[in-house]
Amino acid sequence: MKLRTLALSAATALTLIMTGCSTNPTSAQVGTGVGAVAGGVVGNAVFGGTLGTVGGAAAGALIGNEVGKRH
Repeated sequence: MKLRTLALSAATALTLIMTGCSTNPTSAQVGTGVGAVAGGVVGNAVFGGTLGTVGGAAAGALIGNEVGKRH
């Protein structure tokens, strides 16, 4: 089971990396990425655990997307 999860994660990461190289990102896309990372870090620090990290990343992505759209 762990090998399958690792393989799926690696395939997903590779797909995202290759997709990201195709065009220049918009401000909204950059804001989404930065917000997701920052939100995940803050969510983990404040709430701890997986749920806090995922929730923080989701909230950060939404906020970062909105901020990126305005610039």
